[in-house]
Amino acid sequence: MTDHLPMPVTAPLTLAQRAQVLNLVRRTARAEILPRFRKLSAHEVTTKTGVHDLVTEADKGAEAMLTRALQAMFPHALIVGEEHASAHPEIVEKIAEAEMCITIDPVDGTWNYAKGLPLFGVMLSILRFGTPVYGLLYDPMVNDFITAAAGHPAELVMPRNLRRPVQTSAGGAVEDLVGFVPLALVPEPKRGEMAATFPRFARVTSLRCACHEARMVASGHADFVLYGKLTPWDQPAGAIAIRQAGGHVAMLDGSDYRADRTQGFLLAAANEETWTRLRDLFGFLIE
Repeated sequence: MTDHLPMPVTAPLTLAQRAQVLNLVRRTARAEILPRFRKLSAHEVTTKTGVHDLVTEADKGAEAMLTRALQAMFPHALIVGEEHASAHPEIVEKIAEAEMCITIDPVDGTWNYAKGLPLFGVMLSILRFGTPVYGLLYDPMVNDFITAAAGHPAELVMPRNLRRPVQTSAGGAVEDLVGFVPLALVPEPKRGEMAATFPRFARVTSLRCACHEARMVASGHADFVLYGKLTPWDQPAGAIAIRQAGGHVAMLDGSDYRADRTQGFLLAAANEETWTRLRDLFGFLIE
C-alpha cells in the first residue's frame, strides 16, 4: 500500500507566522465564541440544511474576525470559511488550483455549542493545491491546541507555550478498538449494515465534533475516525494532525485524501495495519 496524504518536507508557515495564527485563534475565541456560550438567544441560532445543522452568531462572528485577519496576514491566500462557503459553494471549486488556501471551521460542533455542551472547537487548515500542509485543532474551553505542519510532528500547545508531542495509539485487533463513526452521516441504505458492525468494537461513538474526534485519535486516546460527509473545513486539519502523529489517513477506496474532495469516505486510523483492518470491515460502504 502506498503512503497517503503526501507532505512536502518544508512547513508552510514560519515559526513567527504560526505564533500569529495561534494568537489570532485565541483572541477570536475570547471575543466571539466564549462570551456567547450558554448565552445565545433564540434568534441567534438558525438552521442551514436541516434542524440538526445549526449556525449561531458565534459561528458568523468568529469566521468574520478570522477571515479579516488572515486575509491581511496572507493577502494572496484563498480563504474558505464554512459559513461563507455554505452560502457560496462555488468557492470550493477554487481549492484545487490554489497555491495557498486557508480553511476555517469557526465553531466545529455547533450543535453541542448551541445546546450548552462544552465540547466544540475551532479548526483551521492550510492547503497547497488541495493537500493539507498545516492543521490547527483548538479547544477554547481548555485553551489548548493540537497543531501539525508538514515535516514536523504533531504537538499539543498549552497555555504559556508549553508543548509536548502527541502520538497515535498502537491500534490493534478490531475488537480492541475505540473509534468514532457518525452513523447519521452514513447513507441511509448502508446505515443498518454499518450499525451492525458496532458490537465488534470495544467502543464506537460520535462526539458530534470532528475537532475533538481528531484530537482524540491524534493523542492516542482513540484508534480511528470514519468521516461520511466531506467538507474542506471538517477534515483537513484533523487529517494532517493524525498523519503527523503517526497515523494513516486515506480515502476508504485507498486513494489519497485531498481537501477539495466532497464525495466518498475518509478513514483515519492509528497506523496502516489498523487502517487496513478497518478498510476491510467497512468495505461495503463503497461496494
